[in-house]
Amino acid sequence: MKKRYGQAAYVQSAGVRNDLEIDGFAVAVCQEIGVELSRHRSRSFDEMQQWGDDLTGFDLIVALSPASQRQALELTRYSHLEVEYWPILDPTGLGRQRDEKLDAYRQTRDQIRARMLDRFGPPTQDDP
Repeated sequence: MKKRYGQAAYVQSAGVRNDLEIDGFAVAVCQEIGVELSRHRSRSFDEMQQWGDDLTGFDLIVALSPASQRQALELTRYSHLEVEYWPILDPTGLGRQRDEKLDAYRQTRDQIRARMLDRFGPPTQDDP
């Protein structure tokens, strides 16, 4: 989102939990399109709030899993924050060989990219 739409919106990445480092396959397939994830770290909704990002300061939460959708709806129960659920393929258990795994991650990356285009329109920054 940041790469495609620049400073047009304030964006934070958060999830239900933060117990995992960013997946190496995700880093690799995003690098193919010029998106650098190697320094990205997972954070939970709770950590985000502890670090000063009040959810009421956002206009939209995009949930990519049923668990994150449930938590986002619970956290925003008393606010006017919009929550959208984008059912995206979870590639983590797909494929047995490296190429198969990378193809699954590419499919997920491309699904997210297509949803961003549908929701937010053409990128304001370069989109390889």
